[in-house]
Amino acid sequence: MGHEAFTWASLIPFLKDLPSHVSNGIIVSVIILIIVILGYRQLKKAEDAIIPDSRLTFRNFVELIVEALSDLITANMGPRGKEFVLLVGTLALFILFNNLSGLVPGFLPATDNVNTTFACSLTVFAMTHYFGVREHGIKYLKQFMGPLIWLAPIMIPIELIGHLARPLSLGLRLFGNIFGDHMVTLMAISFLPVVLPVPAMILGLFVALVQTFVFMLLSMAYFAGAITHEGH
Repeated sequence: MGHEAFTWASLIPFLKDLPSHVSNGIIVSVIILIIVILGYRQLKKAEDAIIPDSRLTFRNFVELIVEALSDLITANMGPRGKEFVLLVGTLALFILFNNLSGLVPGFLPATDNVNTTFACSLTVFAMTHYFGVREHGIKYLKQFMGPLIWLAPIMIPIELIGHLARPLSLGLRLFGNIFGDHMVTLMAISFLPVVLPVPAMILGLFVALVQTFVFMLLSMAYFAGAITHEGH
């Protein structure tokens, strides 16, 4: 009989009995929460500082991450992108840290399980229509009817299928790439534990960053499309 791979979650009471993607997701979320709390405390302490630190500090590192996310979101969504920094940034950090956790021995990335990736994609799906209705009210439903009212019987099914395919596409894309990368890394370590893991981990780092970036771009495109006033 085979044995299950060791995970750090198996050493923690109340987590060891949970599915691996849930327990590891909880651990990564706690790590992110700790970083956010410590970063917030550092930022509050430095509010009155006129001269920034000349060297890289934890506060500078947190500022760099926040500014990079904010700049990326506003660059793609325009001035209103600031309204989505918290949501998109939270999803990005959760996905990125979970992707990267697969490179650490003893962690199984939550994002190599469809339950996690679909939870993220369904969040984007639900929030997209929430923002659309909040922005346009009942007029938001007009986008499903097409430019001409007599096209509505044809356009409504097409639009519904297109919108319902979004969470499926987002979730499967993220799951497939992270699951595949995780399997490649595990096989590299098992076959040649000294030589192959280095390029496999470099590839894993690249995939983790790219998949997070792609998820962010698609999410921002959906949010921007929901709040735009063109065609409404």
